[in-house]
Amino acid sequence: MGADASGVGGPRVLAIAGSPRRHGNSERLLDACISGLADAGADVDELVVVEHDIHPCRGCNACSSTGECVIVDDMRDIYPRIDDADAIVVASPVFFATVPAVLKALFDRMQPYWARRYALGGDAPERRPGAILIARGGGDPYGPEAAVTTTKSVFGVLGIDCLDVLDVEHVDGPADMGTHPDALESAKALGERLAQEAWRG
Repeated sequence: MGADASGVGGPRVLAIAGSPRRHGNSERLLDACISGLADAGADVDELVVVEHDIHPCRGCNACSSTGECVIVDDMRDIYPRIDDADAIVVASPVFFATVPAVLKALFDRMQPYWARRYALGGDAPERRPGAILIARGGGDPYGPEAAVTTTKSVFGVLGIDCLDVLDVEHVDGPADMGTHPDALESAKALGERLAQEAWRG
């Protein structure tokens, strides 16, 4: 892991689309962010969570003995993509103040990373930059804090320093993000910043 700033190859950024609905508001934010990443020379690996078979964590604690998850599903292919990333960005809607079930299943399956470090005494992960994109309708008195905190908790286990959180409110319908051009520009700019931080790493 680690990009060569000489211009040969760029930093590899894992862009995670966490909505159960394709091409909605949070994914449009992610698309804008990906545009910024690409403009800044990053090699983007987009992970659309809903298109993968990801079972919930069983809480069996087997990974506390082995450092590996015993569940056989698409996470077997996703773990290497996480490991290979020089930076990670997560885009999510807000469902009842937190992330949707498809994204939470992915998050909960990060337990092996926790187990390797804290149960098995492994080294702390190499630090990497990350960012969070939130799209929400608004009106929930509890806001997006739980979704952001949940994502930051996963970032902590993965050794990711959160560069910024872009929170876009009042996007209820699937096409509402189109009425927020400033938000899309902000997502693109955040992608550029994230790539630049990954280059420095």
